[in-house]
Amino acid sequence: MRDRYTLRNREFFQYVMQYPGRGAPYTVRSLAEAVGLRHHSLIGHLSSGARTDCDATTAHRIAEAVGVAVLVLFAPPAAPNATETDTKNTPT
Repeated sequence: MRDRYTLRNREFFQYVMQYPGRGAPYTVRSLAEAVGLRHHSLIGHLSSGARTDCDATTAHRIAEAVGVAVLVLFAPPAAPNATETDTKNTPT
């Protein structure tokens, strides 16, 4: 499983879409296109609160597109691969 980054604040995400660090304001569709997503639904879900996370690569691309550091918008997972079971070091 890939690491998931959690959106810190939906309202701030909406704000930086309207007032990006560079360039013109983004719509859901134009940000999805700038990020390289095949469909705009992820951006729409993040903006509406229907989803709160995305993969690390997408989080970095979104932050780059709106001109802020990724950690301003997203919180990385608390521990790498925290959702995976470590079976290598489990005593038998």
